[in-house]
Amino acid sequence: MLIGEVARHTGLSSRMLRHYDTLGLVRPTGRTSGGYREYSEADLERLMHVESLRSLGLSLREVGRALDEPGFAPDTLMDRLVEDTKARMAADAQLLARLQDVRGAGPTEWSAVLGVVSLLRAVESDNAAHRQTAAILAGEVRVSGESLADALLKEPDPNVAGALRWALAQRPGGIDRLSEGAADRDPAIRRRAVTAIAAIEETAQVRSILEKLLDDSDPAVRRTAALTLGRRGATVAVDALVELIGAGDRDVEAAEILAGHEAHRERIVDLLVDRLGADPDAAVRSRLVQALAEIPGTAATSALQKYVCDSDQMVARTAIVILDRRPQD
Repeated sequence: MLIGEVARHTGLSSRMLRHYDTLGLVRPTGRTSGGYREYSEADLERLMHVESLRSLGLSLREVGRALDEPGFAPDTLMDRLVEDTKARMAADAQLLARLQDVRGAGPTEWSAVLGVVSLLRAVESDNAAHRQTAAILAGEVRVSGESLADALLKEPDPNVAGALRWALAQRPGGIDRLSEGAADRDPAIRRRAVTAIAAIEETAQVRSILEKLLDDSDPAVRRTAALTLGRRGATVAVDALVELIGAGDRDVEAAEILAGHEAHRERIVDLLVDRLGADPDAAVRSRLVQALAEIPGTAATSALQKYVCDSDQMVARTAIVILDRRPQD
């Protein structure tokens, strides 16, 4: 088969076939009676092998080695091709996300398109001040919540993170990405996620995510989830808020939140006394007494009376002072 026929049957150009011949990759071995080079069946089979290997992403040099070196082992090369392909896919995914952001922003002129692209790039800048400015501007245009959530989960600077949380709270979207971040193995990412979720208006999905985080292994994540749910009246957070008081972790705030749960005051008093009342650490009992001081009603008053005779003088004095100043129930 002559070069023109091969080109028609394979879809390769005559120029490419001559290039293969020059490189020694596929050389036609036959000759016609007129002296023209002719591709044999074996040549055509080798040509198909070359195209198959090229479709995997191999360079022409790598194709030649794979076909001609007897001891050539494909393992290392395949590993590299897999990693290269993953990198290209990640880059394509990032490009797709950016294109969707630009389309979602609804620009009608190229100047507006370029403005959105510049803004998205600035959010990923190495300069924290530039990122913060971009985050603030992102809150004023229709950059997607998903992109803002991605930037937030990676943002180490607290000021920039605050601007991104503000921007994210201005629009729907991004909660699914934040939910993924809340389940990340890295506690720093989980903290960023829960702080952002706490700033979003409550929905069934937001509440569900926060409830799951009450059992998180990281104290900061548990604290944010408990305080947020508690402020929103969720009784599921009561146990976690009691634990915060015992640990002295935002205990004043936790006590104030518990005091606001009017329908469950007696149960809350019982929980506080059961968990913290017999603690050997006087500091824990002192926090308990001060927490009880925040809760109106006879149940809290009765509980406080038990600590007037506490073994620790400071705890006892605190209970006495609180009771003296406490209005009659």
